[in-house]
Amino acid sequence: MTTGNIKNSTKEQFHQKIFSWWDENRRAFPWRKTTDPYLIMVSEVMLQQTQASRVSSKYSEFITKFPTAKKLAIASKADILTVWSGLGYNKRVLWLQEAARTIVELGDFPQTPEELIKLKGIGAYAARSILIFAFNLNIATVDTNIRRILIAENFADEQTSEKQLFEIATELLPLGKSRDWHNALMDYGATFLTSRKTGISPTSKHVRFKGSDREKRGQILKFVLENKEASFTDLRKLLSTNKTNLDAILEKMIKEGLLTKTKGNYSV
Repeated sequence: MTTGNIKNSTKEQFHQKIFSWWDENRRAFPWRKTTDPYLIMVSEVMLQQTQASRVSSKYSEFITKFPTAKKLAIASKADILTVWSGLGYNKRVLWLQEAARTIVELGDFPQTPEELIKLKGIGAYAARSILIFAFNLNIATVDTNIRRILIAENFADEQTSEKQLFEIATELLPLGKSRDWHNALMDYGATFLTSRKTGISPTSKHVRFKGSDREKRGQILKFVLENKEASFTDLRKLLSTNKTNLDAILEKMIKEGLLTKTKGNYSV
């Protein structure tokens, strides 16, 4: 089905189907209790590449420690990395802090996807999601779950481009209900119309965590935060990995701003 050809009756039936299911099956998350754009931004960055179930407790801890963009903007790197520890992809929180600093400098929260996407670490999907959940704007966004629903409901197929998916999602949007609609779609796709049930594969592939460099990075950062600093020998013992691999990991972490090397020792 192409954009612009969806009958109103088809849209209404689809809306009724999704909302009826959601009335009985909606999930409860702490970030759904607020419309504060900063807090929504925190949740969206946390949810990137991380399951919602893992994010819930960490989100509450994070916003208690850094309840405003200003609080996050002035926090120490060690503090934000300590609270973030366990979520993985730790450079996300450094980008989130940069975004918070930009918002503080602007004096107001960006109001359009075009403005939001200029913030560090905020992509097209996150920019739209933040505005949807904070301001209930009549715009659409498409994540893995929504893409799968559009395909399963014959509004799209697995070859449909990202641009076309956004156009279809926009046409299907029930005006004035964007926040609830996207929450409903995400819940429906995540818990009912799953990849296993439909056989529709995501566009991105899951990368094994156990034994990966990503796991090692997390172990290194946790050790350094707990001990204030660590030598190369300390980290070799911690990971039982070869010198070449550890050199490459540490070099990348320094480049990303996660670690600093001073007199042969590593610290945050």
